[in-house]
Amino acid sequence: MSGIALTPAAYNPVIPSSSCSLKYQKSFRVKTRVSLNNAISISSDPFVLELAEALEDSVATPKTLQKLRQSSSHSLLSTPWPSRKDEPFRFTDLSILRSSQILPAKTPTITDAHITVPPDSQFPCHVTIIDGHFVNSMSNVTEIPDGVYVGSLSNLDPTVADRVSELVSGFDGGDLFWSINGMGAPDLTVVYVPEGCRVVQSPIHLSYLSSQGSKEGSNDLIVSNPRVLVVVEKGGEVDIIEEFSNVEGNENECYWSNAALEVVIGEGGKVRHSYIQTQSSLSAHIKWTSVRQESSSTYELTEVSAGGKLGRHNLHIKQLGPDTVTELSTLHLSVGNQTQDLHSSLVLDHPRGYSRQLHKCIVAHSQGQAVFDGNVKVNRYAQQTDAGQLTRSLLLEPRATVNVKPNLQIIADDVKCSHGAAISDLEQSQLLYFQARGIDSETARRVLIFAFGGEVIDKFPYSSIRDRVRSQIKSLLDPSPK
Repeated sequence: MSGIALTPAAYNPVIPSSSCSLKYQKSFRVKTRVSLNNAISISSDPFVLELAEALEDSVATPKTLQKLRQSSSHSLLSTPWPSRKDEPFRFTDLSILRSSQILPAKTPTITDAHITVPPDSQFPCHVTIIDGHFVNSMSNVTEIPDGVYVGSLSNLDPTVADRVSELVSGFDGGDLFWSINGMGAPDLTVVYVPEGCRVVQSPIHLSYLSSQGSKEGSNDLIVSNPRVLVVVEKGGEVDIIEEFSNVEGNENECYWSNAALEVVIGEGGKVRHSYIQTQSSLSAHIKWTSVRQESSSTYELTEVSAGGKLGRHNLHIKQLGPDTVTELSTLHLSVGNQTQDLHSSLVLDHPRGYSRQLHKCIVAHSQGQAVFDGNVKVNRYAQQTDAGQLTRSLLLEPRATVNVKPNLQIIADDVKCSHGAAISDLEQSQLLYFQARGIDSETARRVLIFAFGGEVIDKFPYSSIRDRVRSQIKSLLDPSPK
């Protein structure tokens, strides 16, 4: 039986006594707050039940997030834990989560000596989010144009808060991890750009830090659920930089960052989104990005992910109007026993849509793997669409693994669409070209590998970000240069 349907009158959970075994308690703990107006389906998976209960008890529910909490709770309790039998997780090993005792992160103590202001604060507008909590004392949001808001939803002007609250989505296409975030997010960090406003002088830098973790070998896994909503009204423009890292001293600890970002772009608006993930190599990093684009809007994503034992990015984009532009460039790097996974979905529903997706991955370890599942759907009314998708993978060790599934579904008949995939080691002819000019093979390989990833890194719009990411990638690929 996959679930038990409970009506409010029938809800009478059996709570085992403290003398029962832990296994027995997990099988019967079904304590869940049930809506008095709706019957819900309760999952029979004790792991999901225990996680749902822990999340519900860990954070208070602000009034503005009650609808999100409710929809996420219903979704979570009716969704089984993913397994390898589920197609979206066919190549993604979730045992790092399933085998752990999941504990929600506590509110961080900012006075701790090991929590310091992020080093990359040269941008005038920077936001610090620690373990899912917006930290006002470590953020600077004063140098922004009039009418722009960056901060907690709880402090937003009521007239704008109503508009923002309407856009917080339960997102029917989300999975169990989207629902976990909806239940566990302590607050909502909002970036609001009013109609016609262009934030082009400098980006809004969001620094996500994980300060709570456990030592390797521990069964405890601390989970944080940061959630951000970006709203750009008609004709607005903004650059967003998301950067996920650790606090000092937490680089080799185990934790789980389960983040969610929603982006809503109004007619003629533009968002340039940079996303860098360099978290602990023992951590789990699962990220949801959901984008809704109105007509004539533009969304550009540049991503480099190299951290986490398990790294997964779920990227869902919907073009909701004609003449819409979407450009996606991603680089995933696996230098250890890591899984780097990108599951993307782009839906084009209107005429003259334009999209380009470039995905690259480098697997430099015999036990490393990368996963790419990219779906582009061109629906019936999306005539004169121009969509292109390309994935290229570089395997540097004999047993390195990559699983790619580019998928282009076309229902419209007047389109220009293409996709392609390439998987290989470095070509011998390229190495010979360097050797013929007196450059040894080791140096030649290093140069070619850096150049392979450089095509994506060069798309970051700010030189400070490009330089720092290049340095990080170089240190990972070549940790002890001669």
